[in-house]
Amino acid sequence: MFEKILIANRGEIACRIIDTARKKGIKTVAVYSTVDARAKHVRLADEAYEIGGAEATESYLNMEKIIEVAKTSGAEAIHPGYGFLSENETFAAMCENEDIRFVGPTADVIRLMGLKDQAKAAMQTADIPVVPGYDGENQEEDHLLQQAKSIGFPLLIKAVAGGGGKGMRLVNSETEFLPALASAKREAMASFANDRVILEKYIRKSRHIEVQVFADKVGNVVYLHERDCSLQRRHQKIVEEAPAPDLSEDMRFEIGETATKAAKAIKYRGAGTIEFIVDVENGLKDAPFYFMEMNTRLQVEHPVTELITGIDLVEWQLRVAAGERLPLTQDDIKLNGHAFEVRLYAEDPSNEFLPQTGTLYHFSHPQENQNFRLDAGVDQGDEVTIYYDPMIAKLIVWGQSRVEALRHMRRVIKDTAIAGVKTNLEFLYSIFNHKSFNVADIDTGFIDRYIDELTSREEQSFVPVLALASLTELMPHTDGNDIWDWSDGWQLNHNLKVKQTFVENGSSYDLDVTYLRDGFSIELDGSSYEVKLLKQSQDEIHILLDDKKVSGRVIKMQHDFTIFCDGMVSYLHHFIPGADERDSGKIDGNVVTPMPGKLSKLLVDNGASVSQGQSLLVLEAMKMEHTIKAPADGVVAFAGISEGAQIADGQLLLRIGEANG
Repeated sequence: MFEKILIANRGEIACRIIDTARKKGIKTVAVYSTVDARAKHVRLADEAYEIGGAEATESYLNMEKIIEVAKTSGAEAIHPGYGFLSENETFAAMCENEDIRFVGPTADVIRLMGLKDQAKAAMQTADIPVVPGYDGENQEEDHLLQQAKSIGFPLLIKAVAGGGGKGMRLVNSETEFLPALASAKREAMASFANDRVILEKYIRKSRHIEVQVFADKVGNVVYLHERDCSLQRRHQKIVEEAPAPDLSEDMRFEIGETATKAAKAIKYRGAGTIEFIVDVENGLKDAPFYFMEMNTRLQVEHPVTELITGIDLVEWQLRVAAGERLPLTQDDIKLNGHAFEVRLYAEDPSNEFLPQTGTLYHFSHPQENQNFRLDAGVDQGDEVTIYYDPMIAKLIVWGQSRVEALRHMRRVIKDTAIAGVKTNLEFLYSIFNHKSFNVADIDTGFIDRYIDELTSREEQSFVPVLALASLTELMPHTDGNDIWDWSDGWQLNHNLKVKQTFVENGSSYDLDVTYLRDGFSIELDGSSYEVKLLKQSQDEIHILLDDKKVSGRVIKMQHDFTIFCDGMVSYLHHFIPGADERDSGKIDGNVVTPMPGKLSKLLVDNGASVSQGQSLLVLEAMKMEHTIKAPADGVVAFAGISEGAQIADGQLLLRIGEANG
């Protein structure tokens, strides 16, 4: 086994690898960019070295610098994690040439499986079923359009390199094809420096089921059962579970053996994942499945496999890389219970899942135990920047059955709180309370199909949130919890009344608050509610709302509130007329950036007449493209911006004015 390893990554996966290395007594070396100098993985590692600027190309993709640090520090091996250089054949070859062990497969295998067209060809040779489509060399627009028409719509455009949904577009009609092709190629070039694509038939109702495989240097190959990763948005997974629900034992064996056959065919080594698309148009029983791609690295969702098998996959990676044989045979690998993982992202589900940036001034979660595990790359006080993936953490649970695991996840999500950036926490809670998800009626179209249900709220459910915000704002700035100790000017035989206005997502809520002898009442839109404080402990508050107990957590920063109540996460601002920086509101027609990033493409000319909803420009941030659209009909006037420019958060991009005449 190695004495010291370098981790060529950041965030939660770097922290995850450090955790296993510590358990095995292996010293760790971290590398970091200038903006990551105080990052969690740097704090945890035994040694840490700065390797370049904030942009990944200057740091985490700087192969020569990482190799130099490995040699300087005396690291015997480099673990690439996932993303960045994890599937870069050049980097794998460089490690071997410098007599540094690359924790992963050989460069030849990475090259073969790293391009989707080559991978499909290799699988066809091995008699593995693949999705019908086009994977030829000709990348001319007209030729691709003709191939698309031959395949039929809907279809998928997929970048041959990389993964994570980048460079992938679903195309429903011929008229959508060329714009989608151009966008997919731009994103692929920016992410992978390769804009070649393949076309695949889109299976209308499918399950995304993948199999974890492991192989050693002497040809032993096993599969560690399967994961279902069907719940996705923008072709990126957000919920994963293992094993795949409702899969028959016969199909579990067949798909596992097929994955093993695929790994053996390419003489694989280390941890890998064979991803299948399963056509469930006629149900899961005896459903056909097709090879989609192979990830020649550790997967983001590997913890669910660890929880149902009891195997530390990172430990296995290190053992195989050190030349050891697989510790177990196929018959030794047992399946135990059920596990879920959710990806906690800094993003706004109410605004097309746009990534968010900011400082995490609050981050709390349940204590880890046999049923709950947290994999996080940040702590309270850390910053989420524009430069890297917006995933904050992974919440992972295990139960003896799927039903039990569902219960654990609901509780974990309810008891997790993050303030400083908007997250998808409430959205995840809605998924785990959706009746179709709870009975495993799922496919890759689940989120698109139920998006309105998953993002909507009942109006009445917001009243407890407002009551918690109102009470918190009226609390005295003393240690006393008795409302009769408040210095509020109240006089005997008089009921003091105040007005409060809270704003969320452009909606305004005007409250009339009246102090009562044993609490207070709030009036909202003609309805009155009585509120009594039961208990307050730091940011946790328990109240009676019309004699019904309500519990919540209120995180306050000046006049901004993040409120967690019964799975809801609300971001309120206490608006004070005449003394609030938001008093002026937004000027009609102004379009400001929803996040900092790089302006990668202007889609219309300055002075052009546009229609509401028309795409105006493409902003690149957090490794994704985001299209900014016109809020109204009118004439575009760009605010001194140009392609390639770096855009600050909240910067004015353009104005939409009225057409002359």
